Amino acid sequence: MDINLIISYLRDITANNNREWFHAHKAEYDRARKEFEAAVEQLMAKITVFDPSIAHLTIKDVTYRFNRDTRFSPDKSPYKRHFGAYIAAKGKKSLHGGYYIHFQPGNCFIATGSYWLPTNILTACRNEIMANIDEWRKAVENGQFVKTYGYPGGEMADYTDESEMTSKGFGMVHLKKAPKDFPADYEFIDYLKMKDYCCWHRMEESDFTDDKWMTTVCKMFKIAKPMMDFTNAVIDDYE
Repeated sequence: MDINLIISYLRDITANNNREWFHAHKAEYDRARKEFEAAVEQLMAKITVFDPSIAHLTIKDVTYRFNRDTRFSPDKSPYKRHFGAYIAAKGKKSLHGGYYIHFQPGNCFIATGSYWLPTNILTACRNEIMANIDEWRKAVENGQFVKTYGYPGGEMADYTDESEMTSKGFGMVHLKKAPKDFPADYEFIDYLKMKDYCCWHRMEESDFTDDKWMTTVCKMFKIAKPMMDFTNAVIDDYE
């Protein structure tokens, strides 16, 4: 993968985010998009080795339109500033957790899990965590998970294309108090305060110049997979 070609184009569109420039440089977009999609397809093949549930997905199932939806946003820039792919067995619009990769100048990262879960599913996940706390802790408190993603905390609720992702994190949004009908003095209350079960790890552009970058990314995905499998077992009961 030519990461420099991808990042160079994304820098240019960030500086020239208008339709006139985009159409005048459509060939550059096509080259960058083709490079990105080829890399994602190769990554999907490697993920399939340890997660066969995503084997049926095509590149269209996991990628997004480059045009932004500006209807409800004060930012009327017509195009995104990144390329992203969400590799989830039940589709990119499902609640079922998956694997995400994000290329953006100065803000590349990977993520695993589910984001913005409805209250009823969150409640079910919280109950399941309490009922199987040893299994949950084994998934999220082992050395590899903590080193890669950290502990629950932080606040990325207002993340946008102009935000900088933190170096690592577990849970995009966290309640300040215990959720309703859950004991505030529960020993592992931080896991119940989470409003999503998504973890991420920020990466440098230089991390993608090495031919072994897919192996590194898959290793991080595999570290997070037990956590995602735990929550997906609950989520799938509702989908």
